[in-house]
Amino acid sequence: MTRLTLTAHRKQRLLLWSRYTGASVVAAATSEAAILTAYGLGLTAFVASVIAFVSGAIPNYVLNRRWAWQQRGRADRKRETLPYVVIVIVTALTAIGVTTLADHWAQSHVDSHTWRTMIVGAVYLGTYGFMFILKFVLFDRLIFVNRAARTPEATSQA
Repeated sequence: MTRLTLTAHRKQRLLLWSRYTGASVVAAATSEAAILTAYGLGLTAFVASVIAFVSGAIPNYVLNRRWAWQQRGRADRKRETLPYVVIVIVTALTAIGVTTLADHWAQSHVDSHTWRTMIVGAVYLGTYGFMFILKFVLFDRLIFVNRAARTPEATSQA
């Protein structure tokens, strides 16, 4: 019988992935509730998507920075905040565009507002699901990087 053992590094990466996933689930649930509510109440897909984006982006940033990547203190504007904003804006624009296209299709093919709401909500959530892995890699490699741990001085002492 082969025993599966994880190195300390692999355990740390698995924990990071688990925390990122948890933060993403919270953000996605918040965004999904917002888009279903806003679109269900009659707002356009564009406006509902923007509301949903803002609703999820705030907890997503806080949970990823503080909980998943364990970053404390003030965020570096050039190395952390600006790249984070660029990544989430690209994600938001993608979700808003795809959701708006889905709404145009649903408006001409689906009579029920309830079903249109479900379709728009599913497309919005699907877009974020598609971006999930890409965002993890970008957050991990570009944004929430522990630069002190990667300096030659820190790595030569290990």
